[in-house]
Amino acid sequence: MSENGSKTPVDFWFDPLCPWAWMTSRWMLEVEKVRDVEVRWHVMSLAVLNEDKLDDLPAEYREMLETKAWGPVRVVIAAQQKHGDEILGKLYTALGTRFHNRGEGATREAVAGALEDAGLPADLIDYMDSDAYDKELRASHQEGIDKVGQEVGTPVIAVPGADGSQVAFFGPVVTPAPKGEAAARLWDGTLLVASTPGFYEIKRTRTQGPIFD
Repeated sequence: MSENGSKTPVDFWFDPLCPWAWMTSRWMLEVEKVRDVEVRWHVMSLAVLNEDKLDDLPAEYREMLETKAWGPVRVVIAAQQKHGDEILGKLYTALGTRFHNRGEGATREAVAGALEDAGLPADLIDYMDSDAYDKELRASHQEGIDKVGQEVGTPVIAVPGADGSQVAFFGPVVTPAPKGEAAARLWDGTLLVASTPGFYEIKRTRTQGPIFD
């Protein structure tokens, strides 16, 4: 909790397409229940992150970025611009539930269903094919990526440090999403590691895909 008694803000950058960011976001919602923190959602983009290195990516991943990555995140940034920041968490939950938990994938039908689930206007679906808010999308993406560097992905998390400056990091990548006290322990440990001066990376090879509830 911050010095004025309010909850500590946790800024979270996500692309709704990323299953690992989705797992981390569900963990952060668990952390909200057991620590005095409040998540503030922001948009970043795997398409923007990788647009200058498509030729170096595996063909399957490159095709996914070119055909699926722009539409959903454009709808999210349009919803934010037209309906405010407070809609981001609800829309992200609706999209992620359909994309990942239900296995519908990032289809136009799934995005339309998520808009309905979140109580948003159906015509926001038109922004899947529009670059109207790409400037705002890129600015939000850049704000997040500037905190951690270009060589990471989504999610990015930033919290106020002890000295008032932000502590920011990529991840953690975890599956399944811890709950209850396990969520709290991971949060406490992640902050301890990330706030250690000179610390840069901790990682091990993933042996399984994300486990959705």
